[in-house]
Amino acid sequence: MGRKPRPKPNRLAEKLLTIRNALGLSQAEMLRRLGAEDFVSYHRISEYETEKREPPLMILLSYARVAGVHLEDIVDDELDLPDKLPGHVRYVGIKHKPAKKR
Repeated sequence: MGRKPRPKPNRLAEKLLTIRNALGLSQAEMLRRLGAEDFVSYHRISEYETEKREPPLMILLSYARVAGVHLEDIVDDELDLPDKLPGHVRYVGIKHKPAKKR
């Protein structure tokens, strides 16, 4: 039995390119803003923007934070990015508290 490929967002590459262009960043600058320059080559940014590769979840989360949008805004094809980036999303999630040592 073959495995079916999982569905991928159709507009992901377009949105990632839109974010970088709206922020006025080169691919290398985008990589630095994502905080991924130590483990991802800047050529990957081009691959993400041209649908050659799909970014890992943590890179997508970094894009969302840099752009000031929800991750859902990037990966959901039915949602558009805000007209002005960076957006105004404030992250107010509940932070994980480490377990106390006994």
